[in-house]
Amino acid sequence: MQEIKAFNEKRAEIYWWLSSLLAKELTQENIDQYHSAEIRSFLTGLGENESLKPAVEKLTDALNRLMDREDAQLELAADFCDLFLKSDKDSALPYASMYIGKSGLLNDTPAKEMLELMTEHGFAIDENLNEPADHIAIELDFLGNLIIRSNELAQEADLENALEQQESIIRQYLLSWTPKFSAKCQSFDEFGFYAAVVMLMVAFLELDCSYLKGE
Repeated sequence: MQEIKAFNEKRAEIYWWLSSLLAKELTQENIDQYHSAEIRSFLTGLGENESLKPAVEKLTDALNRLMDREDAQLELAADFCDLFLKSDKDSALPYASMYIGKSGLLNDTPAKEMLELMTEHGFAIDENLNEPADHIAIELDFLGNLIIRSNELAQEADLENALEQQESIIRQYLLSWTPKFSAKCQSFDEFGFYAAVVMLMVAFLELDCSYLKGE
């Protein structure tokens, strides 16, 4: 059980990391960290998994090009706004509602269902995010919290049930729409940093489901 719980901590960290990338624009300090040996080593480790390798290579390439990009922080912030904050026709809005429901984000079924799920598990939306519950950053943050919560379980059978539940949630609430979201990001993100992040996210979601099913 201790090995599973230790691995759960790593899983949660990756979900929180992905959530932070998609929640708001990166600061100059954030960008400097991504050029550090520690972060590059972390990405190299992820890339050792064949399922994640293509996305990690794209993300690493974007980071390398970012080092030579003039006004890198401002340009990357503009990429974030253009990709995630414009209209549905001009960008890839990061809400489940845009891909599996009707328009009207706050009132649509995916946002309501995710909010109900979070409430059921005793979680609330981070006030700093100020987004509906079907925003990708909120869903990823929720997953990380759910994983850490399961580490509090003392019985192996309860932990196994929690892992099964996590796999079901990932498939129902994230993999039901994130591949479409990723495809749209590839279309609109010319520089490619955020498209690579979302591509890596989808690959990790799929890999995580395989792990949770014991494949």
